[in-house]
Amino acid sequence: MRKHARVVVIGGGVVGVSTLYHLTKKGWSDVALCERKELTSGSTWHAAGLLPLFNLSYSVGQIHKYSVQHYKTLEEETGQHVGLREVSNIRLACTRDRLDEYKYYAGVAATIGVEVRFLSPLEVKEIWPLCNTEGVIGAIQHPEDGYIQPADLTQALAKGARAGGADIYRGTTVTGIARKPNGEWLVNTDKGEITCEHIVSASGSFARRTGAMVGIDIPVLPVEHQYLVTEPHPAIQQRHRDGLAEMGVLREPDASYYMREENGGLLLGPYEAGAPSCYLDGPAADSEYELFPDDLERLMPHVDAAIRRVPAFGEVGIKRAYNGAIAYTPDGNPIVGPAWETRNFWLNEGHSFGVTAAGGAGWQLAEWIVEGEPGIDMMGVDPRRFGPYAGRGYLRRKNEEAYAKVFTVHYPDEERPAARPLKQSPCYDRMKNLGAVFGTVYGWERPNWFAPSGYALDDADLKKPPALLNENHAPLAPGERPREKWSFRRSNYFEHVGNECRHVHEKVGLLDMTAFSKFEVSGRGAEAWLERLLANRVPKKIGRIGLTYLLSKNGGVRSEFTIFREGIERFYLVSAGALERHDGDYLAKLLPADGSVSLRCVTMQNGVLVVAGPRSRDLLEKVTDIDLSSASFPWLTGKSLSIGVAQATALRVNFVGELGWEIHHPIVMQNTIFDLLMEAGRAFDLKPFGIRAMDSLRLEKSYRLIPRELSIEYAAFESGLDRFVHPDKGDFIGRDALLAWQKRGFNNRLVTLEVQGLTDADARGSEPIYHGGELVGRCTSGGYGWRVGKSLALAMVPPTLGEVGTNLDILILGERHAARVIPDSPFDPQNERLRA
Repeated sequence: MRKHARVVVIGGGVVGVSTLYHLTKKGWSDVALCERKELTSGSTWHAAGLLPLFNLSYSVGQIHKYSVQHYKTLEEETGQHVGLREVSNIRLACTRDRLDEYKYYAGVAATIGVEVRFLSPLEVKEIWPLCNTEGVIGAIQHPEDGYIQPADLTQALAKGARAGGADIYRGTTVTGIARKPNGEWLVNTDKGEITCEHIVSASGSFARRTGAMVGIDIPVLPVEHQYLVTEPHPAIQQRHRDGLAEMGVLREPDASYYMREENGGLLLGPYEAGAPSCYLDGPAADSEYELFPDDLERLMPHVDAAIRRVPAFGEVGIKRAYNGAIAYTPDGNPIVGPAWETRNFWLNEGHSFGVTAAGGAGWQLAEWIVEGEPGIDMMGVDPRRFGPYAGRGYLRRKNEEAYAKVFTVHYPDEERPAARPLKQSPCYDRMKNLGAVFGTVYGWERPNWFAPSGYALDDADLKKPPALLNENHAPLAPGERPREKWSFRRSNYFEHVGNECRHVHEKVGLLDMTAFSKFEVSGRGAEAWLERLLANRVPKKIGRIGLTYLLSKNGGVRSEFTIFREGIERFYLVSAGALERHDGDYLAKLLPADGSVSLRCVTMQNGVLVVAGPRSRDLLEKVTDIDLSSASFPWLTGKSLSIGVAQATALRVNFVGELGWEIHHPIVMQNTIFDLLMEAGRAFDLKPFGIRAMDSLRLEKSYRLIPRELSIEYAAFESGLDRFVHPDKGDFIGRDALLAWQKRGFNNRLVTLEVQGLTDADARGSEPIYHGGELVGRCTSGGYGWRVGKSLALAMVPPTLGEVGTNLDILILGERHAARVIPDSPFDPQNERLRA
């Protein structure tokens, strides 16, 4: 066993071996992998080997695309058989919502270069003659989809890794991990010690145990998954004798199962409700090639549905049932990237579709380790998207939910119910009593919109289709009636969100933004440190506010902060609620070693209420005694003030483009402030508004969001941040790379579009943009602007197509609509309302 390596990978499943392989492809040959038993002996060996390209996540879609392409060349490269069967895949649609999901997905696929074909029921029957197409209204097909033999794939990757200089130690258990004084890692195994610079945890069902060795709680918990293999069927055997092509992978998402041919028979894999999480404390020390006892009873609704769809499945016996562990995360996507609070410890865990993702995840993680940045936007799989709230109890509820919902329609406005409510701001009950329909971000409950008193939907409104999976609204508590119907189109809440937008524009509204991430930065070196980090100039005067960005190493955008100078050596930073651990981790890892700067996360200590609208000054003047005039309290400044008897800091800034203030306050005083505002607000018709109204209002101002308009894939100047990025201020992270990128020339320009001819659906993001029939860009955000009365979208297009007046097309749910480039900030472009 070698004594030193640049990287030690822990775990010899397909994900770990792929990571090792791709590190060698980046030129790092001094790398090693430790596997406690044999390669693939965890969950890889019993995987069905499917290669689904379908995924609505931009990050995961790119990862899956790379994997499928890479596996095609791996056998030729290594000489090792991988068992790849490029037989295509068909996804059936039995409901209109499912077909809308496919239309939306087809747009996502177009932007990342994945081929998708739409099929009629007749075409489905031609490709899959054993399929009964009754009730099928359409389908999609991925010609490049199929399946592979997981063990053979892993061995091919291992052979390639060894050829690149890597060592693989089988039968080698990692027993402990320690940090050496020089910052290197010491990996203790039952066969000796290895000193290394980096560790990659790819330990599957052992993830939480591996994380515990370095003091981190990895948000991964496996769930049991069963699939059934039948005896051979005469009709399939006859097809083989006749030399006919394999029928491919058939998925009926509305009945929550996949099916494919297997040795002349059929393989059926349902995703059922009630599948339990497992290995809560990790597998046993001697666990190897382990399966659980089958539990076919909970599969029966899906088995019955499969027999109705493919009668041949019911005509032969079950040869074998497999019930094994699959790693899951709370949202079903893997975690790929750096661990928090721990330098050079990397995670490649939580792969519920591990065979499909292994190639791409290993590719990007190797890129990240070697180059310091991934090559694609990985926010959708970043490990830091979950926070400390994601403990074992939370994981049990959320991971079982994620498993059960693999095949549900992935509505863009869906809010999943498990493990909620969890984190509640003090005004939660007050907002609930005012009609709040809640969503969740980073564990926080947050009002999405407000339903009128007594408002509810009935069965006629919901129009649930007769399918096994037909939920189109949130589960209800006893006696509760649904208030929101999920859809890819304008749904029942559309007009109510519009009412909120108009009310904020005409009068005054109150928004709970307690979920904002909030940090205090202080110390004698604080100002100089922030100047070296951030692309905008740090506010010089106490009480001033600035909007600034932390760029990535390559000149893209990593994080956005509102920065308020509270004192000579004290700053207050606010960023997106979903990015608390992400942003905090980057800041913490960049702190100077001399102790001259202190960083403290104060999210849980400080609440935030936003008051916005033309009467917001009138309202606040009734509850505080300071001068709120623009002369005394101008835009982009902040002050301490009392609201009644409660202390707060008011920042004159907001994300909706109206006169307004963010009121940051001790969270224990929130209800005192809330009640004072609501009482005083009666004179001005104060009403609460939610996140969906805020999103509509921000679109009308062309305000950017991470990771939509702002990404490591787009140069900061491509995202239109010229006013906020100042290379002439001195060195900062990403400065030189951004200037080099600018010199090479940009490929993108962020534009605002007015979309025409829409009646029941708006862009949401990821829709393809066309010019003269050619795909030229992608939409990043979209929606309806109630103040301007137009459907709007933000999009990345080539610079030559970014001039105002350029005519483009956008594909929304399968239909092309004319779109015209308009000036940014179609509402109040001079910011007169904000400055009022």
